[in-house]
Amino acid sequence: MSLRLEMLQVARVSPKLLGDAADLTANFFSSRLNPDGGFQDRDGASDLYYTVFGLEGLIALQREPPSDQVRPFLARHDDPAALDFVHAACLARCWADIGAADEAPADALRARIEAHRTPDGGYSQTPDAEHGSAYGCFLAVGAYEDLGDAVPDPGGVVACLEGLRVEDGGYANDPSIPVGLTPPTAAALTLLRRLSHPAAPEAAEWLLAQHAAEGGFRVGPVVPAPDLLSTATAIHALAGAHVNLEPIREPCLDFIDSLWSNSGGFYGTWDDDVQDCEYTYYALLALGHLSF
Repeated sequence: MSLRLEMLQVARVSPKLLGDAADLTANFFSSRLNPDGGFQDRDGASDLYYTVFGLEGLIALQREPPSDQVRPFLARHDDPAALDFVHAACLARCWADIGAADEAPADALRARIEAHRTPDGGYSQTPDAEHGSAYGCFLAVGAYEDLGDAVPDPGGVVACLEGLRVEDGGYANDPSIPVGLTPPTAAALTLLRRLSHPAAPEAAEWLLAQHAAEGGFRVGPVVPAPDLLSTATAIHALAGAHVNLEPIREPCLDFIDSLWSNSGGFYGTWDDDVQDCEYTYYALLALGHLSF
């Protein structure tokens, strides 16, 4: 099972907790689909990155994805070399989401992804980087899987991730960063498990320690407020590491509920004033795990 399908499998359980609100959330995702077939970014423009979350949000809520509407939008991006690394990975993901991976410009996408391979064996979203990042590795492994392939030289990815481990037990997105952060630590745990190289137990302990007293997860030890991205990715990684989530279940549910609006969408933080497909999908992922 790919990284994409693993997360979708969990997110599909979220309606157990959403109840009647699942219809509102499905309507929210549908309302973000532009006439050109792309889902809206935070400014309303069609964007491949947000199209991933729009499609997967609808799939998670067991709605039929609007494949016929989205296909022309994807087909317009037929030159992955013109895309940055993140959007190239998103293009592969979108084609897989509409069940048409065989229509993706696969060879050109692989070449675009490999152009971001780093000397330490990982991948970075930054061109010509010396070191890979956990985020870059996560996107690259996912893109290869969405194209029906395995990432080349998985040992190199493992070596890169281990090079991102810091003394406090977490992982950073660059070897020069001396403290762990929640999203890269969650990505490293998930990837290392997937590549049959489980992370050291203290990584999961560090990640669990980022749970805030008021519920949700913080991006790092010095950040006081939790956010939805850190919360969803941490919960997903901890579940994969078989950490008992019951002690944090209720405060996390309270935090996620505090980010919901009656439009059906979710905000990313308490200070956020825009709901988008990305954060709403992360809410579904977290709720899916907390449904068990």
